[in-house]
Formats: sequence, C-alpha cells, structure tokens
Amino acid sequence: MRPSSPFRPSFGSNPPLVTGREAVLDDIAEALDAGPGASGRAALITGNRGIGKTVVLNEAEVLARQRGWLVLSETATVGLIERITTDGLPELAGVIRQAPSTRTRVRGISLPAGLGGVELDLPDERGPGGLRRQLNALTDLLDQHGTGIMITLDEVHSRAARDDVAQLAATVQHAFREDRPVAFAAAGLPAAVQDLLTADVSTFLRRARRFVLEPLSPVAAEEALRVPVRAAGREVADAEVTTMAAATFGYPYLVQVIGDRAWRQDPDASTITAEHVARGIADAVREAGFALHEPAVNDLSETDRAFLMAMAPDDGDSAISDVARRMDRDHGYVSRYRSRLIVAGIVEPTRRGYLRFTLPYLREFLRSLPDYEAE
Repeated sequence: MRPSSPFRPSFGSNPPLVTGREAVLDDIAEALDAGPGASGRAALITGNRGIGKTVVLNEAEVLARQRGWLVLSETATVGLIERITTDGLPELAGVIRQAPSTRTRVRGISLPAGLGGVELDLPDERGPGGLRRQLNALTDLLDQHGTGIMITLDEVHSRAARDDVAQLAATVQHAFREDRPVAFAAAGLPAAVQDLLTADVSTFLRRARRFVLEPLSPVAAEEALRVPVRAAGREVADAEVTTMAAATFGYPYLVQVIGDRAWRQDPDASTITAEHVARGIADAVREAGFALHEPAVNDLSETDRAFLMAMAPDDGDSAISDVARRMDRDHGYVSRYRSRLIVAGIVEPTRRGYLRFTLPYLREFLRSLPDYEAE
C-alpha cells in the first residue's frame, strides 16, 4: 500500500509536528493554570498569512481541554453572536448534562468528577444579552469544579463581523472583571487587527496579551520536515532537509506544502531525493501563488497593488525612489502606501530608503500576473 503524505498543506490544519511555537503556548498554558487575572488569559495572535496563527489557536484549545476546560471555537463571520447563543454555548451545556458524573473524557475533554450529569438550563435568549447570561450560567457551574471555558476566535480581522466581535469582547471583558473562569484567544492579520484595535469598541482587545508570530528558525523548520518523513517510514538526507527548510523561509504553511510536494514526487521510493526536493519546491511555489499570495494581494487597494507591482522588477531590495518613479508619483504619496504595506505585513524596510517583500515568493507571483511590466 502506497504510504500517505504525513504533511498537512491545507490552511488551518494542524501539522504532524508543531514546533517553534513553544514560548507562545507555554505562556497560554501558564495563564490557564494561574487563575483569573493572568495576562495570557486574553491572547491576541497576529502574523502574516501562512505563519501559523490558526494552528496556534488549535494548540491553545488542546491545552485547555487537557486541563478539563470546555472550548468554544469560532470564526469571526456574520452571525457570530447568533451561532454562539443558539448552538455553541447550548452544545457545551449538553456535553455537561450527558457526561457521566465520574471523571471521564468527552469529546477530547477530561471533565472533572462530579461535573457530568448535572442539571444545567441555559437562558433561551439570543443576542448580546443572552450571550452574557448563558456564559454566566456556564461559568457559575464550571467554577465550582475548578475548570472553565476557553473561547477562540479566528479571522478576527474580518470587517463583516465587526459589531459581533465587539459584543463578544465586551462580554468576555465583563467575565474577566467578575473573575470568572474564562480564557479568550483570537487571531488575525496584522493590518486589519491594528485597525480593529484603534476602534472605540476594542478596549478589551487592546489590553490582550499580544503575540506576533515570526518565521520559524532554520532548526525548527528542518525538524518540522525531517521528523514526519522519517516517522512515516521514508528517508531523507540532511542536505535535502536543509534545502527544503531554506525554501520555506520559516513559514509553517510552506513547510507543509514543500514537504508534501516533495513526498508526492515518488511516494513509492524509500528515499526523498534531491530531484524530488527540487521538483517539490517548484510545485509548492506555484501552489503558494494561489493559496498564499492571491488572497493577500486581493485584500489590498488598487494603489497598494500598484506599489507592489512597482517593486516587482527588482531582483533584490527595492529603492523607494525607484518605486516612486515607476508609479509616477512623488515621494510623499508613495511613503503613505509604504507605511500601509508595512503595517499589513506585506513589505518591510531593510535599510534607509529600501524595502523588500515579506511574503516569500511574492515577487515571483507578481511577475506571473498579466499586468506585470518588466523594465
């Protein structure tokens, strides 16, 4: 039987090995253990596309479940509060009612003895008022058994659910003020999260512990490639692992897609060779264009995209003066969009007057577009 790839190249899927995020997860774990008032009980995770934000949220949920906490996992889309009060919190109440009274594991949660099988009726009310009353009813019971509820929210940068995110944040803030056993972790893209934090409704989020995810170290990237391959029964030389790791630029998404594409070149071969790696990297770069770069560019304004296209002809760092000349704009105009793109995590300054792309292979993607004009 042909061995399956051990890698998980889909966005949001947990990889076979989570590495390089130990410091963030340790802080969240310590906050869960420390009790109400610990700064890590409200966590805001930011970083570029493909940097592993959703995976960190997933791992935070695992930490909570290991401690017997209930977990409410949501995404910031339209109808957020309605889903929580109609389905999310009532479903958690049902888990408690249906579980045996002895200590047991239910849906991956190790519930404390005595918590299962109790009568728990949540207020049948929708909207913000129902959210607060339902959360209070749950936490009143959970607190008696030394456990709590973790709420995770992905895509918190979404404008479509801005009002619902504000209502949820306000409710969680009240829970914190009352020392209820609640933890909150949210994740989103840098520019939009920054925009959210400047809004009048986001006092709670501004006070949350901020975790900015950086690219993995070369050692962590190599480990994330080598260990799954060998655990799945194939061999790969250290030189090929180093080549793949360098091609990822430390982005966890690229670790998964490059590892997966190299594996798939010849799944029946006992060893992943240099040729497999070279072809796998080429395939992965093309895949990243659709999965990583296209959404990032589509989220930008027309002028932001024009700025990036003006950087694309450069093989290395781009001089702001060259970008201004190609856009036929003055330095002040270009500087405003330079700042926007830095906040968005798309570009970064390298030295005075120069920029480079932050997202790996973005230049190659831009050059493949029909409207690209080489100098």
